[in-house]
Amino acid sequence: MSTISSSEIARLQVCLRRLLDSKGLTVNAPPRPGLSVEIAVNGEVVGTVHRDEDEGEVSYAINLVVLEEDLPATAGK
Repeated sequence: MSTISSSEIARLQVCLRRLLDSKGLTVNAPPRPGLSVEIAVNGEVVGTVHRDEDEGEVSYAINLVVLEEDLPATAGK
């Protein structure tokens, strides 16, 4: 995994807001080097972004976390 630049963070935020239709989504730089870039929705951290570069191609992997306690009691329709 390689470091994500501030320019990439801004571009990722624009892309993810559009893709997920969420103006409340933010992509936040880590407070210090070596920590993960975080994705938040309305201020609540919901995951991380990691950058990978292989044979000159760059990709971003997103890990979203959902706690069981945040799930609804039933899977209503």
